[in-house]
Formats: sequence, C-alpha cells, structure tokens
Amino acid sequence: VQLQASGGGVVQTGASLRLSCAASRSIIDINSLAWYRKAPGQEREFVATVTRTDGRTYYADSVKGRFTISKDNAANTGYLEMNSLKPEDTAVYYCAAGPQARTAVGSYDYWGQGTLVTVSS
Repeated sequence: VQLQASGGGVVQTGASLRLSCAASRSIIDINSLAWYRKAPGQEREFVATVTRTDGRTYYADSVKGRFTISKDNAANTGYLEMNSLKPEDTAVYYCAAGPQARTAVGSYDYWGQGTLVTVSS
C-alpha cells in the first residue's frame, strides 16, 4: 500500500475530524493530492484537490467552506480538515495522488485504502 489514509471515525453533526494520508515513499511531495469519498449506494465523488506546483486548492461545492485540503511535502503527508460535519458527509474517504490536479477519478495514479467517516444526526 503506497498511500495510507487514516483519521476516520464516528462523530456527531457539527463536529470536526482531520484525515491524514501518509505515503510509504516519495509520492505526495511530488504530486498533486486529492480526496474522494464514496457513500453507500453512490459513486465515488470528488471532494478536494491541491496542486503539485503552487498549492492551489479546489473543492466540491458540497464541502466548500467546511473542508480544507493541505499537504506537508517535508512529511510526505496530506490532510483533509473537515469542520461542521453533516450526516450527508458520511462515506469512505480516499486519498489519491498524481501529477495533475483534476476532479475525475481516473486522473490519479496512487490511491489509499479509504477511511470511514460516519456522522450521526
């Protein structure tokens, strides 16, 4: 496993969580990083991405203003800070890395195994 996602859990509506994505080798430091999520019965969807070159960030409308993506190149680790969580944020969250920061699932070369976030109402 080249990317390891962690930090998921069960929280109440309005709570915060920080997900981490650690790489087993030089991956996150030299690539764009993204987070996706897959809710039960739904397709995997784009959540956020941060570019490899200048650190620009892009978010899905559903999480804009509540989630923050970042990466620490020195630590070869990425993060997704999630605030004001809602029940509809419940999903398995996956991190991904690749040379281009895009929203399409197929754009990334490296994937983590996923971490479950459950938001209770």
